[in-house]
Amino acid sequence: MNNLVERRRRYIQRQIKIDKGAVNVKFAGMQPKGSGAPNRHGMPKLPVGQHEVKNWPVLDLGEQPHVPTAEWKLDVGGLVDNPFTLTWDQFLALPQAEDVSDFHCVTTWSRYENHWRGVRFKTIAELAIPKEEVKYVLCTGYDFMPGTFIPYTTNLPLARAIEDDVLLVHTWEGKPLPPEHGGPCRMITPKLYAWKGAKWIRKIEFLAADKKGFWEVRGYSNSAEPWFNDRYST
Repeated sequence: MNNLVERRRRYIQRQIKIDKGAVNVKFAGMQPKGSGAPNRHGMPKLPVGQHEVKNWPVLDLGEQPHVPTAEWKLDVGGLVDNPFTLTWDQFLALPQAEDVSDFHCVTTWSRYENHWRGVRFKTIAELAIPKEEVKYVLCTGYDFMPGTFIPYTTNLPLARAIEDDVLLVHTWEGKPLPPEHGGPCRMITPKLYAWKGAKWIRKIEFLAADKKGFWEVRGYSNSAEPWFNDRYST
């Protein structure tokens, strides 16, 4: 146990350095594009090519899995010192975070100032203790492409996943996250296009090499930066 605590302490120290490298070098030196006053990250409120909506449009692969909280589980593994599986009650027992952030969909709409409650991805990472070679994460949802066994997956750099506003949320606007939006639990990535946050999340893998997800292998951008109109691979 003491060895595990020490490895967790060393990972948290490494994490501080990982945070400093979170800016995508692909766009280094480029000016973020958009309109409106700067948001809390210094970016224009509305990213380039987006329009504001008041509702929350529903998008999915063509099916919406029904996942009762009594049956929900989150498997966390890959290149980690402490793989684990969480039940719903164990997930709710973790330190909870509240945040207000904007939601940017690659289909050109943005919804401002969503109130969320959930668990920071950073908390999950600190429990798992990724090995030093880990650079990426791959998230998998309970949903599948209709008529197949192909699950929804999405990938992102570890540096982006452990930013403070990346959450596994169970509450939206003070109510349980609606099933059509990924309830009981989904991931949100406010500084990336929303497809990078898996709905109905069931698995997180920590990887040394990047592994493209469902939309990424179908021509969507691997980096998904809204303020650079980074929608599709080039």
